[in-house]
Amino acid sequence: MAEKKEKLKLYSYWKSSCSHRVRIALTLKGIEYEYVPVNPLKRDEFLKINPMGAVPALVDGDVVVSDSLAIIMYLDEKYPVPPLLPRDLHKRAVNYQAASIVFSGIQPYQNTPVARYIEEKTNAEEKTAWVSNAITKGFTALEKLLVSCTGKYATGDEVYLADLFLAPQIHAAINRFQINMEPYPTLAKCYESYNDLPAFQNAVPEKQPDAPASTS
Repeated sequence: MAEKKEKLKLYSYWKSSCSHRVRIALTLKGIEYEYVPVNPLKRDEFLKINPMGAVPALVDGDVVVSDSLAIIMYLDEKYPVPPLLPRDLHKRAVNYQAASIVFSGIQPYQNTPVARYIEEKTNAEEKTAWVSNAITKGFTALEKLLVSCTGKYATGDEVYLADLFLAPQIHAAINRFQINMEPYPTLAKCYESYNDLPAFQNAVPEKQPDAPASTS
């Protein structure tokens, strides 16, 4: 009798946009996984999984991968269908650029510990301005990058890496930071398309098991 394969475990936090990206990837690829919620205020046990203490982290048997991009690339290589990168080299580069703008140019500046630190050192208004500036600067760059290559989604009519990074970021911008999407019609069009995809809708923060009841 074949040994039953252990499910992958995703250590996640409902509001984390980094975890949100990975949830989309797992669902898109049809991978069953165990959702392990991480309380950001009680991370002692989780530090044994990821010493940095940041979600997400993926456990696949003896393999532990942290960082959302590393996890998504690991999943894409282990489970290559559907692919998360296009064959076209230019479009592939655009996907990398879009992902980079989100994970290095926007997300770190809106991260809760960073925003809290800014507020402690200044005030709530300065914190809001700090976060809004990072998002609008990044969205302006993304709009220019993608305007000439979008189809239904960021780089054509198939979902790729860029979409996995855009969807959570736009969701957070609208719902957490009240960013007006009118100046970014290309991004707004992509976001509307994501709303038709179950893999994207099932991954939203409000539908996660550790989300507060008031958000669902």
